Amino acid sequence: MLLWEPTLFKTQMSLRILFSVTVACGMLIGGCTSSKMNSSADFNADAGVETVPGRTISPGAPGQPSRVMTEDEIKDTSALPYNAADVHFMSGMIAHHAQALEMTALVTDRTNRKDLHMLAKRIDISQTSEINLMQKWLRDRNEMVPAATSKHMMDGKPMLMPGIVSESDMAMLTEADGDDFYGQFLTLMIGHHVGAIKMVDELLSTPGAAQDTYVFRFATDVDVDQRMEISRMQQMIDGLH
Repeated sequence: MLLWEPTLFKTQMSLRILFSVTVACGMLIGGCTSSKMNSSADFNADAGVETVPGRTISPGAPGQPSRVMTEDEIKDTSALPYNAADVHFMSGMIAHHAQALEMTALVTDRTNRKDLHMLAKRIDISQTSEINLMQKWLRDRNEMVPAATSKHMMDGKPMLMPGIVSESDMAMLTEADGDDFYGQFLTLMIGHHVGAIKMVDELLSTPGAAQDTYVFRFATDVDVDQRMEISRMQQMIDGLH
């Protein structure tokens, strides 16, 4: 049974659209003020800051105002605020992505379906890149950098995350092939993606979390990408019947 709720999805998307409009309006107002002072502002996409000659503005997190960054902060984007929830999210998502890669690695030898091969390649490329980025984020902040493995430990205990596929289900997937593998893979990956979305929701609902611009943008990107892939995978499952 798929853990996907259309009503919840529509509600969450409506809230996110409303939130995006609110943030956009706030940024627009701030941008108008900046343009009056100097029209040559640049935006550093990697650091998530707007650079205006003489000052650098870091956009605030949801409900928070933008602020002028110091010269030291400009040189070191790791100075952007973050908390334990951000570290927990990034560490956990590395393990979560790692299991997705373990699953995509099975595709090559177990099915000839080109659509599944293309999906697996997309997941493999995007999530490998994201693991590298998350590890760099943690490293830049002198936090513990976990290896890319689904068996991640936190404070000496296994880190339990939504959507993680059980060992028994992974064993069954490993033994499957053909259309049986095709259906099992898609069903398990949809549940896996739903779990990633829940991790994003937990992060954004935690007070003080996602103040770091990069964490916020990364989390919302994960949310959007996973929802799109869930929709595609559901279509692929429907095509089996």
